[in-house]
Amino acid sequence: MNWIIKHSKLRDIYEKVEAGTRINESDALRLFQSQDLNALGAIANLSRKKKVGERASFIVNRYINYSNYCILSCQFCAFSKKKRDADGFELTVEEMVQKAKEALAIGITELHIVGGLHPSLPFSYYLEMLRSLKSLSPDLKLKCFTAIEILHLAWLSKQSVDETLAELKAAGLDSLTGGGAEIFRASVRSQIAKGKESAEEYLDVHRRWHQLGGRSTCTMLYGHLESHEDRVHHLSLLRGLQDETSGYTGFIPLAYQPDNNGIPVKHPPTGAESLKTIAVSRIFLDNFEHITAYWVGLGINLAQVALDYGADDLHGTILEEHIFHMAGADSPQARTEKEMIQAIREAGRTPVQRDTFYQPIRVFNDPVNSEESRQPQSAEA
Repeated sequence: MNWIIKHSKLRDIYEKVEAGTRINESDALRLFQSQDLNALGAIANLSRKKKVGERASFIVNRYINYSNYCILSCQFCAFSKKKRDADGFELTVEEMVQKAKEALAIGITELHIVGGLHPSLPFSYYLEMLRSLKSLSPDLKLKCFTAIEILHLAWLSKQSVDETLAELKAAGLDSLTGGGAEIFRASVRSQIAKGKESAEEYLDVHRRWHQLGGRSTCTMLYGHLESHEDRVHHLSLLRGLQDETSGYTGFIPLAYQPDNNGIPVKHPPTGAESLKTIAVSRIFLDNFEHITAYWVGLGINLAQVALDYGADDLHGTILEEHIFHMAGADSPQARTEKEMIQAIREAGRTPVQRDTFYQPIRVFNDPVNSEESRQPQSAEA
């Protein structure tokens, strides 16, 4: 036990993690309320090492937003537009295919696709999108749609959620995205995303997808109107569903971006609050293998530091991101594979290119030779 923990008020939680004992909600709240960031990092690092060792991953992917037209008006969202807005857009399937071809030419393995709840696109558009993109390469993984989009598509198709998910899967859907979770507490959710699906509906969509054999990620939007208690409640519901299905591949905490939206937040999340949230997530979500430091929202420098606070993944190269940047994120639109490898190495971790399901594609052991380890390897350190 190092000196940071030996003299910390959080020593008992460290000892729980060291013994493999699950912490409870009261423990998680203590962690959020603690100002001992060094001890938090030490506990989260212990948990991370037990799960994944010294590797940190990234994915070579591209984001495509098929449209930002949306029938909802979530208060926090700067991405959503109405048909009357000059900066609204929608892509044809042919335009999406062209973007995918360009991305495949530089080696992506995943397309990450979400959009607004479009007021007029038919269900057939989404099926054609999946089939057309999947036909480009059998190795291309399609990670598409948030839970609210699935509910919208079920309404469009006049089918149950189970039937809709099954049809989308047959058309080529490989994974659901984790977006749209926001904060599950109803009193907060009604203030930031009135009219959106409830926590129960979000979780049920993911549950049904997992029961079909599908995998997904999940998220939490933090740093707006929620309390620490609300964050613990959110994490507890995710941990409960993971206990039930084991269908989540990873958790992605998302730092709130304060610009161009209707939530008057005077003090958006600081770097310390982001590191604390990532650390508590790693410690509390003991049934999750992977925790992502989303560099788009954090910035690459803070995301690197987060690798010492429980994170083991930096997300992806992305190529084109709209949602966070329209809300004020000033990070680059994309990062190259070389930049991701360098960022991970600078943080003292072994870089791993992963696939959609966090399985390793390449492990970059040798700083001089970035072409080594092309054969998939075990994710264990």
